[in-house]
Parts: sequence; structure tokens; C-alpha cells
Amino acid sequence: MDKIDHHILTLLQQDASLPVADVARKVGLSVTPCWRRIQKMEEEGIIKARVALLDGPKIGMGMSVFVGIKTDQHNADWLSHFAETIAAFPEVVEFYRMSGEVDYMLRVVVPNMAAYDVFYKKLISEVTLTDVSSSFAMEEIKNTTALPLPDVS
Repeated sequence: MDKIDHHILTLLQQDASLPVADVARKVGLSVTPCWRRIQKMEEEGIIKARVALLDGPKIGMGMSVFVGIKTDQHNADWLSHFAETIAAFPEVVEFYRMSGEVDYMLRVVVPNMAAYDVFYKKLISEVTLTDVSSSFAMEEIKNTTALPLPDVS
């Protein structure tokens, strides 16, 4: 990845709907070479997707819950079942296997506490867990999908 690719990625992380002609102009390329670079980064999986980011509270999905999960199950069959179960919950927008105190961390987005309670009851009915700990975000201070890009000198 060179400085031009870096600049293209910076621009697309800010606004993926930018026309290629605008991106090309801003990075100092003509349209075709710029488009080829974007296509190559998509083919290589550097650009995974171009999506619309929604405002959760404006669509009635204003509660973020961070769910720490502990389990005494550490085998491939259990993990496969657990991952499939979690993947089926549209409320789960992030899912990580962790080191430290908890085994897994979820970020769950729901409209309100009652909806989270429904999610929680369904979760514990579908998979065996040792402990589930929920923390409710009181205020979103920073939320970005833009990744920091490595320095290219």
C-alpha cells in the first residue's frame, strides 16, 4: 500500500459514497487508475464492504449493551454452536473472543431495557453459559468505523 492507496482509503472511510471521479481528483489520479486501485483493494479484502451507517437513536435502536460472557466450555463443538447462535441474533452487532476476565464480549443494540431482557432470556435458553454480565452505555462519546491507517513513508 502506498501513499495514494492510503489517501484513497482515508477518503472512502470518511464517505464511501464519494464518486470515483471526486476521489481521483483528490488523490491526483485520473478516474481509471483510481478505480483500478479501489477494485484491487476490494479484491484483496482491504475494503470489505461499502455500507450506510445509521443513527441508532433516530431509528429507535438507542441502547447499546456490552455483554461479557464466561463459560466453562472450551471445545470446538460448543464454540461452533455458540457462534452460530450469536450470528442469528440481529441485535448483536459485534462479537469477540477475549483474553482476561471474560471469554466473549458482545455489543448488543436494542431499543430499550425490555427488548434487552427478551434478548437475554433467549440467549440463556439457547446456549449454556457460566456467567453473563451486562453493562449499559449511558452516553456514546466516540463511535467510528474508520480504522487508523499505518504510516506509509
